[in-house]
Amino acid sequence: MRLACSAGPASAISLAFLARFGCQDRADWLTANRLAAWLKAAGYSGRTDPAELYQRLSSAPRGATGEAGTASAHITRALAAALATVNTQIKALEAQIAAQLAAHADGHIFTSLPRSGTVRAARLLAEIGDCRARFPDPQALICLAGAAPSTRQSGKHKAVTFRWAASKQLRDAVCDFADGSRHASPWAARIYNDAIARGKDHPHAVRILARAWLYVIWDCWHNHLPYDPARHRALQRLLATQDTGTNQAA
Repeated sequence: MRLACSAGPASAISLAFLARFGCQDRADWLTANRLAAWLKAAGYSGRTDPAELYQRLSSAPRGATGEAGTASAHITRALAAALATVNTQIKALEAQIAAQLAAHADGHIFTSLPRSGTVRAARLLAEIGDCRARFPDPQALICLAGAAPSTRQSGKHKAVTFRWAASKQLRDAVCDFADGSRHASPWAARIYNDAIARGKDHPHAVRILARAWLYVIWDCWHNHLPYDPARHRALQRLLATQDTGTNQAA
């Protein structure tokens, strides 16, 4: 039986559902009202309407029933219990990461970035480090992160290609942050959307945005200052343009 709900398969509510309704026979007992009542008792956040969740569950492919379903339910419950244990360990590690990040002298710089969160901020800090001499200018950081294309020229022939000689870990950290930032920063969203409009695919557009962010991150990091949207001139120009457009439309 496929769990057809909006939460992730390892979320607390999904694991609780699998423990209670681990086979098709148990799931068949549910009605829209019964599912709504169970979700309320289980402390479901209510992000998705229970009626919609019931519709997803009803339209999902049916699982095994009878003895086969009962046997599968034992396996499902065992896997759910294992995932619950992993979740507990993940939360413990995240708490340790948060404590170490808060204690670091540069932690405030990376946590100030939009949608950086704790893990993303810690990952960026771990990959960039705190040795300013390692990156004397933004371009040094950008090249190591693989956010700038590689240009090769021989005579009149010039080729611009993906930069393979880079730190994969740093590139992944910066691109992961950049991809998340476009959901919180209008400036980041504009850069990404403009790249898509020019025909770039998603990974390429994210690298373009990552390169733009690395200039900002380097400046904050180099000057020991947190990111301040009010001092981000490109963002403020964009916001002013949007405000002007809104006022004209009104």
